Amino acid sequence: MSVDNILNRLSELKVRALQSLNGIDDTEALDSWRVDYLGRRGELTQILRGLSDLDNDDRRHVGSLANNIKSELEQSLSDHQQSLKDRELAGRTQFDVTLPGRSIDMGRLHPTTQIVREICDAFVSMGFQIAEGPEVEWDRYNFEMLNIPKDHPARDMWDTLWVDYKDNNGDTPMLLRTHTSPMQIRIMEDSEPPIRVIVPGKCYRYEATDATHEWHFYQVEGLAVGEGITFADMKGTLFEFARIMFGSDRKVRFRVDYFPFVEPGAEMAIDCFVCKGSGCRVCKNSGWIEIMGAGMVNPKVLEGVGYDSSKYTGFAFGMGPERIAMLKYGIDDIRLFYSNDMRFLRQF
Repeated sequence: MSVDNILNRLSELKVRALQSLNGIDDTEALDSWRVDYLGRRGELTQILRGLSDLDNDDRRHVGSLANNIKSELEQSLSDHQQSLKDRELAGRTQFDVTLPGRSIDMGRLHPTTQIVREICDAFVSMGFQIAEGPEVEWDRYNFEMLNIPKDHPARDMWDTLWVDYKDNNGDTPMLLRTHTSPMQIRIMEDSEPPIRVIVPGKCYRYEATDATHEWHFYQVEGLAVGEGITFADMKGTLFEFARIMFGSDRKVRFRVDYFPFVEPGAEMAIDCFVCKGSGCRVCKNSGWIEIMGAGMVNPKVLEGVGYDSSKYTGFAFGMGPERIAMLKYGIDDIRLFYSNDMRFLRQF
């Protein structure tokens, strides 16, 4: 075949291929076009195979032209493929651009978590550190070293969930901790005074649930030990906490209460922020709302961890974050915190 014939065939092939490509409107026909013109058995490949009969100069000239045509057809094929994809996508995503956008759901912290962090921040600002401990605890830490031996009637105050396990001696049972107070002992065993620490964590008790009781709940424990610490130091610290959490105009009241691991013990209440002390449903017409228990660390507890009770004194306190949240936000049922009701959770 002469050079002129081959050049004419290439020119005619290019025009016919581009005209055919412009009329294609689906991907299946487009793939057939690629096979017919650019495939291993396509028309362009067949023409290129006939170049072996030409001399070197003609072969280089015709080969260069054929490669240019091939590149142009491949580019046209790619452009047409993209055009079909854009057209298909536009057909799928037609929408009214004047409509308002959909709001994005934002995650947020659980109300208990928010209150725990507020409580921790309040005490951190006063120089306390934060510590955490195990939820499955030994009896000796949960009771015995807190001045609550096995035969002590105070154990009835904590409805305990026991774990079916004993140590090698068979006399130290485990349990789900009933309060965060065991961390008082663990911290004092591993540290020398002065100590300023708060312990947030989950606790468990075997009791029926109602509007004010849950079988699992959070507590925040606090402990301060050092030389010369007095009851007045405790009162000042907790009064400052109440002002941070509930407002600078809060009043506080301390009344005698009993806890085996403190002596003397006290309950702390704040004046009702709803009725300002005049009496209402929230404070049960007393004008005061109890928020925590506290007291000076019992000397027996200090001596149990090897501290010299004639040298060191300290105070401890404990509160329920859910109760604080109930007071702060006017929530009337503690079970709402664990119901996973989105209507409730979205309010915080």
